[in-house]
Amino acid sequence: MAVAFLVVLPVLVLAGHALMADSSHWAHLASYVLPQAMWNTLLLLLGVGIVCAALGTGSAWLVTAYDFPGRSVLTWALLLPLAVPTYIVAFAYLDLMHPIGPVQTFLRAVLGYDSPRQFRLPDLRSLQGAIFILGFVLYPYVYLATRVMFMSQAASLLEAARTLGASRREVFREVVIPLARPAIVVGLSLALLEALNDIGASEFLGVQTLTVSVYTTWTTRSDLGAAAQIALAMLCIIIVLIMLERHGRRRQRFASTQRMRPMQPRRLRGLAAFGALALGAVPVLLGFAIPSAYLVGETFNRLNLVGGVSEQLLRALTNTLFLATTATLLAVACGLMLAWASRSMRESARFNLPRACVRLASLGYAVPGTVLAIGLLTPLLFTDRMLGQLFGYPGLLLMGSTAGLVIAYIIRFVAIPAGSIEAGLTRIPPSLEQASRLLGESSGGTLRRVHLPLLKPALAASALLVFVDTMKELPATLLLRPLNFDTLATWLYAEAARGTYEEGAVAALAIVVAGLLPVILLARTDLRMDS
Repeated sequence: MAVAFLVVLPVLVLAGHALMADSSHWAHLASYVLPQAMWNTLLLLLGVGIVCAALGTGSAWLVTAYDFPGRSVLTWALLLPLAVPTYIVAFAYLDLMHPIGPVQTFLRAVLGYDSPRQFRLPDLRSLQGAIFILGFVLYPYVYLATRVMFMSQAASLLEAARTLGASRREVFREVVIPLARPAIVVGLSLALLEALNDIGASEFLGVQTLTVSVYTTWTTRSDLGAAAQIALAMLCIIIVLIMLERHGRRRQRFASTQRMRPMQPRRLRGLAAFGALALGAVPVLLGFAIPSAYLVGETFNRLNLVGGVSEQLLRALTNTLFLATTATLLAVACGLMLAWASRSMRESARFNLPRACVRLASLGYAVPGTVLAIGLLTPLLFTDRMLGQLFGYPGLLLMGSTAGLVIAYIIRFVAIPAGSIEAGLTRIPPSLEQASRLLGESSGGTLRRVHLPLLKPALAASALLVFVDTMKELPATLLLRPLNFDTLATWLYAEAARGTYEEGAVAALAIVVAGLLPVILLARTDLRMDS
């Protein structure tokens, strides 16, 4: 109950700030801030949704329904953009596509132009640029969910449609897509939640979204009431996305559980095989390979020029590893506590309170980091004041240290270990626990000697995901970090804001390397499913 309350508290405080703020704030926001920010946010989500749905569904069908040289590599390579945070891709492309950057300089040399005044590509700092970057980074959410659905579709359904005279295109449109629609909606909702949480890419590209508006309202005007009101508008969009995801999953229970013959991929040869490989490689190149190659090149140039890594960057790396390790250990412990309490409650109970707490705790992952940070400001300051009165502590204990950041990370990511461990517990037969209890072992001893050894894969996977997500988290870190405290993400954000891209390349590459770990885990799982 304490963990669930900790997750819900920032949302309740946020709603209270928004409702108690001066009504003149609402009038000002409604006239000057919300219309443009809301419009930009909705257009961004619409564009990103279209790109992610097209790329994710198309690439999933390509590697599932067709067999061609390079397909086995493309199957896991299409997951690689998940390793690169959106703000890092924006950071890389801003330098690559700059009017005097390498891409446009090369094009002008080929076309015979001398200066950017004679020829330049459209500015990447636009809504269209943000849609392009976010879409090519976030499409793996749709790809992963849709590919699993395609692999589980029965070949007999597709063969029946072909027997009735439907063409391959009609089979895809009338049979395959309707069956995969729940998976597409689930993956799309996750991608859109990530797009809504983005602050770095949107601000780098000059798109005034609701997330950027919350951050600038608080940092530049120190107006907590107005920031809370904008954040409340974001929560309305989040509720719609969650309802959309629930709507997409409502009919999944009707899927057949009997073993079905999967469809056999169609073998492609010659020009068709080359075209399929090239088409599938485009998302990987644009979403991962090109920005990663840029970061590697800039990192080597920077290290050769300076002769090593700066002391400030090493300090940021140390801070990042300390925060990620602490938050991971505490989040996994809280997730284990929630999942174990839910398991221990009798199934016959009319209302399973621990299970309800798990559901409430999972809401934290859906709340953007900016909204979470704004909602935590007041509880953290109130706790500091109470601790100061009780123990005579003169300063800020939570807000003035990394404790506030760790609390925010736990609230945001506790859903990952809770869900993973709960799923792992369901795969452990109750007979093992019953046998342990009959032999005289206590409940805690059973957890320690029976369940924890069997839960090692789930614990390791969830800890890895929390660790990497904590390293990449930018919005909450920007708002809650102590003074003169940097992580790799905030260091990169500051260097990009100053336009010194070569300085931030080392930090960006370190985050990308860490992000590859969960992607490799997902790829190995996907390959086992494919085999």
